[in-house]
Amino acid sequence: MIKYTPANQLTLENFSHPFEMELSPENRWVKLAKEMPWDNLAAEYVKKLSNNSGRESIDVRMVIGALVAKHQLRLSDRDTVAMISENLYLQYFCGLKSFQSKEPFHPTVFVDIRKRMGLQEFDAWNAQIAKRADALRPEKSKTITTMQKPGCDAENKNLNNPETGRTAKNKGTLKIDATVADQNIVYPTDAGLLGRARKESERMIDLLFKQSNLATKPRDYRRVARKEDYNFSTNRKKHGKTIPKYIRKQLSYLKRNLGYIENLLDTSTADKRNTTLPGAFSGQKDPYPERFPLPYRDQKIYWVLQHICHQQLYMFQEKTHSVENRIVNIYQPHVRPMPRGKDKNKTEFGAKISASESDGISRVEHLSWDNFNEAGDLILQVEEYQQLYGHYPETLLADRIYLNRENRKWLTEKEIKIVGKPLGRPPKVRLSAYKRRKLKQQQNQRNLIEGKFGQGKNKYGLSNIRSRRKDTSESWIGAIFFVMNLVKLLKIADQYAIFCALFENYCFVSIRSMKNQFIQTKNLIASQTNQKYLYLTSSAT
Repeated sequence: MIKYTPANQLTLENFSHPFEMELSPENRWVKLAKEMPWDNLAAEYVKKLSNNSGRESIDVRMVIGALVAKHQLRLSDRDTVAMISENLYLQYFCGLKSFQSKEPFHPTVFVDIRKRMGLQEFDAWNAQIAKRADALRPEKSKTITTMQKPGCDAENKNLNNPETGRTAKNKGTLKIDATVADQNIVYPTDAGLLGRARKESERMIDLLFKQSNLATKPRDYRRVARKEDYNFSTNRKKHGKTIPKYIRKQLSYLKRNLGYIENLLDTSTADKRNTTLPGAFSGQKDPYPERFPLPYRDQKIYWVLQHICHQQLYMFQEKTHSVENRIVNIYQPHVRPMPRGKDKNKTEFGAKISASESDGISRVEHLSWDNFNEAGDLILQVEEYQQLYGHYPETLLADRIYLNRENRKWLTEKEIKIVGKPLGRPPKVRLSAYKRRKLKQQQNQRNLIEGKFGQGKNKYGLSNIRSRRKDTSESWIGAIFFVMNLVKLLKIADQYAIFCALFENYCFVSIRSMKNQFIQTKNLIASQTNQKYLYLTSSAT
């Protein structure tokens, strides 16, 4: 069952609370609640819910508001729920009709929300924010073709249609770039990864030994391994042979432990076939003797440990530092190293995303946990722009890696202006100073999307994704871009309010001055008429 409170049923004046002071309409949450397209966002969210089965859901507006508050304030799941229960303005923003001190839902609900909301759903929300922002702008500054004239949807459907031969005029500027959203993991090293893997294998040996009927535990030399690990970690000056020697020993420990785990798993299964159940079911055998003795989490870790052992053994024998699908974290095996060549971090660990920005609204068109060439996303990003705004961009700003021959040819066919250094040799005729200055100004506009990445990483934690699952991490990234677009929407609304106030003041002053001029002209005409009448009267006498 779907529960949702429509936006038109909530007003700031009707929000009841036990305090004497009235809520300020200038609060940021009140202003943001006024500008957000709640109904459109809720319509996208309820597509993941069922209206005919299940218990009543949490209010959809509460879900959307809690997501915005979590990433806007950069809080944990528990702190977000506590903040909503303590803040009057947040409760109004989330759709409550009166103040309540209890928590609106349990913090673990955020995990279910992140599983439900993928990158595609957040992109649909970003499209609604782009339409709302375009509706707030003046008529000449609008970008979306279908919103320029009401009632012209049928006509706009024929635009960019090869059958009709009509094409919409290119408009706007599209800026594209790629970055990496770093995961919140320990910086991976071969030595540290093998040390952690050895400890996990020792824990599994203890767990399986308790379930078996063996008299003695397998000898794993964990005391010796721990002492070597301690000496290696406390050694600040590690020489050339120190690291390979440590890796070789840890590999031998890990390989031996994995063999012990395999034998214990076989022994545990054989024991279950022969032993009887205790307690009230004594005398009966286990109906599921083939059931895996490790829980699901440990099964996954055991699978990861085997892959880490194979990969590290291959790199040690081949004396290399790269391998296909390299695992850098035991608990997040989907994370891959991303060589970026930056001055600060030459290698980053997280999801690589291709994003675009237009008029302050940013979107994520492609996300992958494996490294890829971002030049292949240019056509996709331009087509996504055309689907949202109804026309292709007039200008494209991109890094040099995007502007290869194939992409340049495609952009030329679509009559999209390319701002960047041309391929081939430099021209013999040097550009004038005015053209060089203008070209540099246009190229500098690409820095806006770099600023978006900086805003996301410094302000909203795009460089520290704290979710551990693959799908929830993608949802976390999508939520960050959604919140950044909401911040931009609020700025556009404030600018539009200032513009309207100035225009209204200008109109009021203009009408008042026209009224004064009319009164002055009327008085002047009346005085002249009076003087003429007195003159005629005196002449007659």
